[in-house]
Amino acid sequence: MAVFMDLNIIYTTDKKRLQSVIETAAHLGYSTVAINYVVDLEQNKQEIGKPKCVSELFETFPIVQGKSRPIKVLNGLTVVASRAAHFKPLREYKAYDLVAAYPKTEKLFHAACMEFTIDIICVAATEKQPFFFKRSLVNGAIERGVFYEVRYTPAIRDSTMRRHTIANALNLMEACKGKNVIVTSGAEKPLELRGPYDIANLGLLFGLSEEDGKAAISTNCRAVHLHGETRKTALGIVHSMKNEQPLTERQEKEDVPVSKRANIEMAQ
Repeated sequence: MAVFMDLNIIYTTDKKRLQSVIETAAHLGYSTVAINYVVDLEQNKQEIGKPKCVSELFETFPIVQGKSRPIKVLNGLTVVASRAAHFKPLREYKAYDLVAAYPKTEKLFHAACMEFTIDIICVAATEKQPFFFKRSLVNGAIERGVFYEVRYTPAIRDSTMRRHTIANALNLMEACKGKNVIVTSGAEKPLELRGPYDIANLGLLFGLSEEDGKAAISTNCRAVHLHGETRKTALGIVHSMKNEQPLTERQEKEDVPVSKRANIEMAQ
C-alpha cells in the first residue's frame, strides 16, 4: 500500500488551526506532512530562524486513516529568492528536514538547478512563470536529486490562479517529462486539503501520467525526504568488516550444505 505525503502545510502561529489541518491530513490518509515556513528575505527584513518543535503540537499525534500508526510531521523551509545573496548556505538550514527555493528570476532558477544545496524548487502558482523552463537546467536539477513542487491549493482558491497553476505545471512537464515532481497542497485551512487519490487524478490536469501522478504524492515525496536527510548530514558512511578466514577455507565452507555445517564446526 502506498504511503502518501503532503510536504507543504503552511505554518501559522494559530496552533489550533495548524492542529486542525494536520488532523484533517491524517483523516484523509496522509502518513507524513511537512509544516512549511515561507521566508521572503526581500520583504520586511525577514530572517531565517529555527522551526518550532513538532512534539509541542500534540500530546498524542492523530492516527492515519486506514493505518495503525500516528502521522509523521516534518519541518520545511521555503526561501523566496529574488537575489543570489538571499540563498547563502546557512547553519539554520540544517534545522529543517526539507529546504526549498522559490526562484523569482531565470538567473536564480539556473543557480537553484545547478548550484544551491536544496531539496525542492518551487513552481509559481499564483502568477505566470516569469521565465521558460530550459530542459538542460531542469535535467541538471534532476541529476542532482532535486525535485520540483507544484501546489494545488491556489487552483482551488481563484480561477486566475487556477489558469496560472495549470499553465506553469504543463510547461514544467514538457521539460521534465513528469520526472522528479511532487504535488503538495500549500494548505492554510483544513477545507483546502484534498484526498490523495483526488490529487493523483488532478495530476492528469497538470500533465502527469496516472503513474507519475501517484508517485508525486508518494514515492517522490519519500525520495525528497531522504534527499533532505542526506543534505543535513552531508556525508555517508559505509562500514565494512575484514573477514579473517582465508579465501579457500571460506569457499570450502560455502560448498558444504547448511545442514552439515553445524556438525563440522562442532567437530572443529
